[in-house]
Amino acid sequence: MPALRPLSKTTCSSCGVRELCLSVGMTSEDSERLSKIVPQRVRVRKGAALFHAGDPLRALYAVRFGFFKTTLSSEDGREQLTGFYMGGELLGVDGISDNVHVCDAIALEDSEVCPIQFNQLEKLARELPSLQHNLNRILSREIVRDHEMLLLMGNLNAEERLAAFLLNLSTRMFTRGYSPTAFVLRMTREDIGSYLGLRLETICRAIAYLRDKGVVRVSGRAVEILDIEKLRAMVNGCARDAKRG
Repeated sequence: MPALRPLSKTTCSSCGVRELCLSVGMTSEDSERLSKIVPQRVRVRKGAALFHAGDPLRALYAVRFGFFKTTLSSEDGREQLTGFYMGGELLGVDGISDNVHVCDAIALEDSEVCPIQFNQLEKLARELPSLQHNLNRILSREIVRDHEMLLLMGNLNAEERLAAFLLNLSTRMFTRGYSPTAFVLRMTREDIGSYLGLRLETICRAIAYLRDKGVVRVSGRAVEILDIEKLRAMVNGCARDAKRG
């Protein structure tokens, strides 16, 4: 089976994650027009690349289901993980600035995406204010995500970074109708460490810390949040302030 496999065409109105994607809030007629610029769904096997850094921007990719990571590689071969994407989120916006992708997008499990031809998307967005609004919202969300990452790197210690990461996943799971307190991590601990700017051993110590404090229960990649308010307090600095007092 090829790493990328075209599937039959689908419509935005029948998609299970349409309320999180570009078609949210659009009329049935406008949603149908959006569907027409999605040629066909594409299945991406676990470990396969949807696109690589240096590839020309041809489409944005709405994740229908599955999980992806994006990575940047330095000239000396070091890899920095820059984000995780799940159903209802949009991959490929990194290529909009210069019409070339700057990162790799790798499937962390068997996944499915809807390619949206970018030149046609731009044209349609000029005709449909609701689509332009949704596209702007998604681009703004990317900026906010970058700002949150800077906050993680600059102000939080290892345990707080991990707490913020788990809270972010919890919120995104809840938005998709899944349990916000019990879920399976699709990424490795090495991936988490790369994303949070921490070594693997530091991630392991941070997990042990949260486990010993009774905040989470971790078994392999299965995570159960036992005290979500403590997690929030850690990220907000309350735990650190209390310790100083």
